[in-house]
Amino acid sequence: MDDATRTTIEAAAFRRLVQHLMQDRPDAQNIDMMNLAGFCRNCLSRWYQEAAAAEGVTLSKDAAREIVYGMPYEAWRDQHQREASAAQLSAFEKSFAENVGPRD
Repeated sequence: MDDATRTTIEAAAFRRLVQHLMQDRPDAQNIDMMNLAGFCRNCLSRWYQEAAAAEGVTLSKDAAREIVYGMPYEAWRDQHQREASAAQLSAFEKSFAENVGPRD
């Protein structure tokens, strides 16, 4: 497979992942994604912003989030985000400590 084809396929897979997380599964909470997979929609938007910067493209945090969320982050949060439970927060803290280290 040549590089251009691989890039096209990777881009299509990324777009499908974003569509799945936005349109098909907005009920999947970011904290659950972090607890299970170690990344969330915010991570995807940060990676998108970093990839843009590597190509010399300036993209704000808000613009990158809007690409991933399909709408302004605040609107998505108001429509879909629920308050994290004590169990979710505890799992996040445990996972963070195990994988990143103690938080200051």
